[in-house]
Amino acid sequence: MNFIIFDLEWNQASNEADPNKKILPFEVIEIGAVKLDSHKNQVGSFSKLIKPYVYTKMHPITKKMLHLQVEDFNKEDDFVDCMNEFLEWCGKDYTFCTWGVLDLLELQRNMKYYYMNSLSNGPLKYLDIQKLFSLEFEDGKSRRTLEHAVDLLKIEKDIPFHRAYSDAYYTAKVFSEIKNPAVESKYSFDVFTPPKTKKDEIKIVFDTYEKYISRTFEDKNAAMDDREVMSTKCFYCHKNIKKKIKWFTVNGKHFLSLSYCDVHGPMKSKIRIKKSEDDFTYVIKTSKFIPKEDADELIEKYHKYKKGKPSQT
Repeated sequence: MNFIIFDLEWNQASNEADPNKKILPFEVIEIGAVKLDSHKNQVGSFSKLIKPYVYTKMHPITKKMLHLQVEDFNKEDDFVDCMNEFLEWCGKDYTFCTWGVLDLLELQRNMKYYYMNSLSNGPLKYLDIQKLFSLEFEDGKSRRTLEHAVDLLKIEKDIPFHRAYSDAYYTAKVFSEIKNPAVESKYSFDVFTPPKTKKDEIKIVFDTYEKYISRTFEDKNAAMDDREVMSTKCFYCHKNIKKKIKWFTVNGKHFLSLSYCDVHGPMKSKIRIKKSEDDFTYVIKTSKFIPKEDADELIEKYHKYKKGKPSQT
C-alpha cells in the first residue's frame, strides 16, 4: 500500500456575481503529488498544470501566490485528461494524504463538475497530515500552516512554498516525521459522498472516541427522528446508556447530550447536521467519555440554554 500525498492550486471567480461560484467555487489549475511506499520512502512524483475553462481570468490572490498568468496555461491539458493521468499514476492500492480537509473536497467538486466517476461510493478514508502533526507534536486541537510545521521540525526548505508539488513535497516530509503508529492510525473521512443506505453507514471506534456517519435523509427532522442517530451507546460496553441530558441545541446545527455509563462514567455526544452536495441531510455523531468537571460544565450549559430560545429535542 502506498501513500499519495497531494496538493492542489486553484483559481476562483474575480467577479462576485459569477453564476459558477455556487457549483464550482474553485477551479483546480495544478495538481502536485508525492508517492510514498509503506515505509514512507518516496517512490514517485507528479506535477501538472491544468488549463482553466471556467475562470479564465486569474484571480489577483492566485496570481500573486503562484506568480503565473493565464497565458502560462494555454498549452496545458484540461482537467479531465490531467485527472485521468493522475489517477493512473496513483495506482491501485493507496491512501490519499492531504494538509487539511479542503483539497480532497475541491478535487471531487471539480470531478463532479466534469461528470467524472466518483472516487468512492461512500465516505472516503484518508489521512489529514495537518491533524496528525497536531496530535504528534502539539495539542491535538490546533491547526497550523504547513510552513509552521516545517519550521518546527527543522525540515530543510530547499524549494519554494505555495505551488502544488512543493506543498505536497513538504507535507510528505512532515508525514515522514510522524513515528507514532497510534497517531498515524487516526485517519479521517471525507464525506463528499455520504452513505446511501443504512448498511453503508460508518461506525468506527478510535482509542478514545466513536464516530458515526449516517446515511442521507430528506431533511433535518427525518434525521433527528432516526433511532440510530438519537441513540447513545457506550462504545466499550456496546449497551444503551441513560441520558443525563437529552439532546439540545444552541444553533440548530449542533446537538449535544450527556449520558452515563455505570462502568466508564459520563459520555458526551455531539451531532452535527450536514448537507450533501445533492442537498440531502446526513449526520456526523461523535461520542467521547469526559471528566466529571467537563460533564458538570455541560450540565450548566444545558440549564443556561434551556431557559432561552434554542430548540430542544
